Amino acid sequence: MRGLKGKRVLITGGASGIGAATAARFLEEGSAVSILDRDPKGCEQIRQQLPNLAGVLEADVSNRKQVQSAFDGAVRIMGGVDVLINNAGISIRHNFLEITPEEWDRVVAVNLTGVFYMAQVAARHMWEKGGGVILQTASTNGIVGQPYYADYNATKAGVIELTKTMALELAPKVRVCAIAPGYVLTPMQRAEYSDAMLEEVNRKIPLHRHAKPEEIAALFAFLASDDAAYMTGHVYTIDGAETAGGLASR
Repeated sequence: MRGLKGKRVLITGGASGIGAATAARFLEEGSAVSILDRDPKGCEQIRQQLPNLAGVLEADVSNRKQVQSAFDGAVRIMGGVDVLINNAGISIRHNFLEITPEEWDRVVAVNLTGVFYMAQVAARHMWEKGGGVILQTASTNGIVGQPYYADYNATKAGVIELTKTMALELAPKVRVCAIAPGYVLTPMQRAEYSDAMLEEVNRKIPLHRHAKPEEIAALFAFLASDDAAYMTGHVYTIDGAETAGGLASR
């Protein structure tokens, strides 16, 4: 991709899944990459997996002080942040009637408030230095209804509207987009499936499989690059045509 060599990239939720694949892709493109994650074990594993990372920062995105401290750390390590991949998120599979207030608060805190905290800190930095790109992980769950994920769905719909509003307010200095993946076979997703469930879900996707994390990473790389210089304010769905015919609502 044009313009990624030497770019300074910070990826939240970067120790596994989509975040780790995205870190690997930006390193391949010649970018300087730091990751932020709340899991100490995951942070140690990604250090070994990707030894060329500029930095690995431990922080919980739902904690405003930790977010600021970690972002400041990334700036010290890399000299600035040109691209934020705002990717950290959690999900809990349960019926709407069984969601506890504590579970609701936790999912909202990480998936929406945490995205806001990271985005605002990064946007202030980018605005002051004259430019940057913020890319956020939404989901097809924020576009169509999906049973058993009411709290998660609500947060991803929030990320979509946050993205659009940020793009309007931060233009022309900072571009802001979101990616809405469908089913991606990350460790978090696989842990929720039995083999039979995985096969059942694959059958309803027109491409008959989950996305690979590397395929989501490729779209992040494109949107951060100079090839996407006129792209801002939109959400890009990558779901193997899952939602093209309303399959997700069945």
